[in-house]
Amino acid sequence: MLELLLPASCAGCGAPGAACCPDCAATFGRPERVTRGPTAGGAPVYALARYRDVARRLVLSYKERGRRDLAGPLGGVLAEALPYLPEAAPDAAGVWWLVPAPSRRVASRVRGGPHLRRLARSCAGALSRTGRAAAVAPALRLAAGARDAVGLSQAQRVANLAGRLHLDPRGLPPPGTPVVVLDDVVTTGATAAACMRALTDGGFPVRLLLALTSAG
Repeated sequence: MLELLLPASCAGCGAPGAACCPDCAATFGRPERVTRGPTAGGAPVYALARYRDVARRLVLSYKERGRRDLAGPLGGVLAEALPYLPEAAPDAAGVWWLVPAPSRRVASRVRGGPHLRRLARSCAGALSRTGRAAAVAPALRLAAGARDAVGLSQAQRVANLAGRLHLDPRGLPPPGTPVVVLDDVVTTGATAAACMRALTDGGFPVRLLLALTSAG
């Protein structure tokens, strides 16, 4: 009934028929290395598109405008790229462990739940359909007091996260498991660096961080 009353349309271009049409999905192309000061010396960071035009509309529609139907196609483009990155590899049992970057609790409530965890589950499902075992480990959490990072400088973002990003015992993979971190937008690299540092310090080697887009 909902499909009859409110037919799906592409969040990127408005074309009827799907949440993300093939042309807009193709905006997320070959992964490119992202270099930011805070991530220097750590695991590599990749993004599939620049945070502008169609890619920006799709990410914002999913993240801020309630288009949860985009989790499938956006998770799919991550799954399509991940296995072919040079640093990417599953654990010894052949399982790909995906760790979503955490969100502030208030933001998650507004967005109907942790949007990156939903994206990671979609990515894991897409990997599984290609014969690659995958699991989501919501291993990171943001403590109270972290501000919305929009508009903050690199130094302010680093300070905003200092002492506030921790491992969550409820979502940890087995000890020593190598992981891949997933994010939607890499801006200054402060969040990426904090996520990778927390995991590495906790004994979980980070293969890489893969994001949908990079800004700046």
